Amino acid sequence: MTVTKNSKILFLAMLVVLAVGLWQEPAMAGKLQDAIASAPQGVGKGQIDAAKPIGFLGIPGGPQVNLILAFCWAVWVGWIFSTVGAFGGVMAGVGHMTVFGLGGYAKSFKETAPALNKAITDSIRGSNQYLVGLSALISSFNYYRMGRLVVPLAVTLGIGSILGAWGSVTLTAGKISFSQYQGYFGLFVLVLGCYLLYETSPGAQAGKKKAKAAAQAFEATVKKQKSGEKVDTASLGVKVTNLALTRIDFTFYGVEFKFNPLIPLVGGVVISAVAAFLGVGGGFLLVPFLTSVAELPMYLAAGTSALAVLISMITSIVTLITKGVQFDWALIGLELVGIAVGSVVGPRTSKYFSDVWLKRLFIVLALYVGIDYVLRGFFDIKMFG
Repeated sequence: MTVTKNSKILFLAMLVVLAVGLWQEPAMAGKLQDAIASAPQGVGKGQIDAAKPIGFLGIPGGPQVNLILAFCWAVWVGWIFSTVGAFGGVMAGVGHMTVFGLGGYAKSFKETAPALNKAITDSIRGSNQYLVGLSALISSFNYYRMGRLVVPLAVTLGIGSILGAWGSVTLTAGKISFSQYQGYFGLFVLVLGCYLLYETSPGAQAGKKKAKAAAQAFEATVKKQKSGEKVDTASLGVKVTNLALTRIDFTFYGVEFKFNPLIPLVGGVVISAVAAFLGVGGGFLLVPFLTSVAELPMYLAAGTSALAVLISMITSIVTLITKGVQFDWALIGLELVGIAVGSVVGPRTSKYFSDVWLKRLFIVLALYVGIDYVLRGFFDIKMFG
């Protein structure tokens, strides 16, 4: 079966997931309504004011998300995910929690209506995954066409992710408060930032000669194209030369790579479990895993992680739906359009950015978001304001 056929199958799977969610909506709505009914009525913090307009998730007085802002932020998320692969899901979470104000709203019910607090938290987790899932789908197809996707490696990670995502969501759905979620979200992002900082150090770069050589070869080809020289990039892209149970070999721009598929299989289980719990794609863990274990350059890591993330997202979203989690479909639908725009632009612009500088950009974002969310979630302290 060709990768193009695989992409079509995964696209249909995403449509099925969305359709199932919409179909299950009336049946599952009772759980959310019970959570809303459990909240005290009134105009104060942590109360439901029935006189106010319907907002997020159909809750009276819920946040009214600015649709223009939501679209623009989704474009940004799609661009990040399809460019680096390591931060799109994190930025989707930042958007829902902080930029749109959904996190603060969920936290307001921590003491007055814990069930509603957890219901909104699960909705945020799932909403992040819808955005990342579509971006992963588009990015996978685009990177494959450009010869920048290692299919056997992505599929191996994806197989492991099915078990990890299912187990994680099954164990945590309806049991995590927003403060816990935000704190752990920040902790993992902070760890990511520290790891990426190490990755840009001279010591770490010296240990990745193959990745550096491939990145330099790729960047040299881009320079030739800019100068007007015609280059057959299709012949330089990923080419699998050996496919076995314990060893897979491939080449990229003349540089040879190899890996044991059993390692990414186990890695996929662990990474997807963490990612599904946080409600993000897992690219923020997959990319460091790919650049370290398989020694891939960033130009390959983004596309390869995207296909693995897509498989994990489908598993996680379906599991959340079966657990009765509700979504704001109007908001998600608009965001998906923005994600599509950003995901198409991302792969076509990433070649103009330095491999190292892309990492450094997200180190700054990771450290800021990580510290801020750890303080907010675990200690109820805001860095600013």
